[in-house]
Amino acid sequence: MYDFAIHKPASVADAVKIMAGDPDARPISGGQTLIPALKHRLNKPSAVIDLSGIAELKGIKRDGDKIVIGAMTKHVDVANSAEVKAAIPALAKLAGSIGDIQVRNRGTIGGSVSNNDPAADYPSAVLALNATIVTSKRRIAADDFFQGMFTTALGADELLVAVEFPVPQKAGYAKMKNPASRYVMAGAFIAKTASGVRVAINGAGPCVFRQADMEKALSANWSADAVAGVKQSADGLNSDIHGSAEYRAHLVTVMAKRAVADAG
Repeated sequence: MYDFAIHKPASVADAVKIMAGDPDARPISGGQTLIPALKHRLNKPSAVIDLSGIAELKGIKRDGDKIVIGAMTKHVDVANSAEVKAAIPALAKLAGSIGDIQVRNRGTIGGSVSNNDPAADYPSAVLALNATIVTSKRRIAADDFFQGMFTTALGADELLVAVEFPVPQKAGYAKMKNPASRYVMAGAFIAKTASGVRVAINGAGPCVFRQADMEKALSANWSADAVAGVKQSADGLNSDIHGSAEYRAHLVTVMAKRAVADAG
C-alpha cells in the first residue's frame, strides 16, 4: 500500500465534485476489487472516495414493470430481497451465488457492474435483461455500457447511481465457476421478454457478450434442446491454466441449456 487521501462524501453530488476535481481519485464501494488492486499496486489513485455513507445509492424498489437497485446495494441484499425474488428470481439466485458469504456481505452491484470484470456475474444479468444504467449524468442502455475488458461507457467524473431491470416473462442463470476462486469460467443468463429473447454470456470472453444464434433459436423454440445444437466459436475467448478457449466454448452451450431449464 501507499499514501493516498480518503474522502467520505454524503451525497452523489459531493462525490462527483471530488471526482471532477481530481481525475486520479477512485470511488470505492464494497472494495472487493479495488482493495486487492491497491495492495498489489496495480492501481495507484491519488485519493479514494468512500461511497458507503451515501444513502441515496442504497436500496431496492419495484417501480412499475422494473426493479430498481441502488449502486451501493450489497449482493446479499439482492439475494434476499422479496421484491427481486418475486419479480426476477434468477437475479436473486445470481446474487446469492457470487463468491462466498463474506464477499456477498461486502460487494455491491454498482462496484461489480462498473468494474466489468470478465468473470463477474452481474454484467450477464444487466445485458440479458436489457437493463438501464442510471448514472450521475445520464441513462445508458445495457447494449452500450459494456465496451471491453474492465471497460465501460462511464466517464471519468461519472458515477453509477442505480440499475433498472425490466421484469421479464422468464429468466434463468447458470455458470461454471472455478472451484478455487469461484469466478465464472463460463456462464449464461437467458431472458424472455415481451420484446424478444436475450442471451448474455459471461466468463468465457474478455467481456460479457450476447449470443445471437442462441437468441434466434430460443425465439423459435423456447427449450433447452433449441440451444443444444448451437456451437459457440472459440475465437477470441479466454484461455488460461483453468481452461482453454475451446473448453469455455463448450461450456457456453452447456450453461445455456441449464439456464433455459432454470428459467422453466
